[in-house]
Amino acid sequence: MMPRSWVYAVLSVGAWCAWFGIATAQDLNGSGDTDSGSGTTWHVALDGSGDFVSIQEAIDQARDGDTILIHAGRYTEDVTVHSKERLRVLGEDRDQVHVAGLNRVGTLHIGKWPYGATNVEISGLTVQQHGGLGVGIFNGQGVILKNLRINGFVFGQQVQQVRIEDCVVGGSETTGLAFADSQATLIGNVIHDNDHGVAVGGTSTVHLERNVVTRSLFEAVVVADHGQATLLRNTFVKNGGGITFQDDAAGRVEGNIIDGAQAGITWSSKNAVSIAHNGLHNTTVPYRLDDNPLGSQSVPNPFSDLYAPPRFVAPTRGDYRLQPDSPFIHVGDFPYLGALAPVQE
Repeated sequence: MMPRSWVYAVLSVGAWCAWFGIATAQDLNGSGDTDSGSGTTWHVALDGSGDFVSIQEAIDQARDGDTILIHAGRYTEDVTVHSKERLRVLGEDRDQVHVAGLNRVGTLHIGKWPYGATNVEISGLTVQQHGGLGVGIFNGQGVILKNLRINGFVFGQQVQQVRIEDCVVGGSETTGLAFADSQATLIGNVIHDNDHGVAVGGTSTVHLERNVVTRSLFEAVVVADHGQATLLRNTFVKNGGGITFQDDAAGRVEGNIIDGAQAGITWSSKNAVSIAHNGLHNTTVPYRLDDNPLGSQSVPNPFSDLYAPPRFVAPTRGDYRLQPDSPFIHVGDFPYLGALAPVQE
């Protein structure tokens, strides 16, 4: 397990990114399509067939309630959304719309000190990190990221009501997603190939449900400081560690699958953690109490957790659905454990 200092390093990098040179909005002229009652729709196309050839120009022109449609192409630019409300930025398809950074740390910034962004939705894009940061969310609320592929680090600081859904996040040089003093919900994402999967720090409250976290070098999820995390029906597989609570963190861990980790769930007597109906397999130590007088030896297992092979459909191919005869079906009040519904017979 990595020392706690890595958490503070991640958070300090994110804070610096929030202040790093963000482009100034411009007053541009564009026609757009007016949709009565729902604002103007602006089209962005590299071939000049739309209202703009630059995503940032469209954002700068857009007013509250507008929609920006981005056509297929590779857009090499720094993109910032701030001081906007009810703005929708929609890519044609995340496999066809690629956004790569240009000059600064962080390809996509949502919010800007001291300005935020409110009720903004961004979907249907691939974002390539630049300078070690893919997406930074700073000082806003009601931000929805949906159906994105983010090749790199996602960081949220002092943001509320963030929802990240059906996204693929991977290949970060540090952590997949990290939050400081924020409130976020992560639903149905695949988080892969990072040093750590998800980090919850400061006073953050984060809900994780039906996510797959795989191939983290260290822990799948770390909750530190005064953070609180609810982990329901996630699949954590092939990570260096499972779930770790540090400092004064608290949380709820129920209905998850942890397969292939040095330690399944780690906490200390300072952490208020409830544990129930998880499936653990191939863990060197299912539970570890950091202040256990026996050191890192396994603590007794008084929980309702199960210890059996999950019987994934094809784990070597990354198919972590459960087979019909899996012991992790119909456990407690859960129809199945983990993120993915079982295949039908």
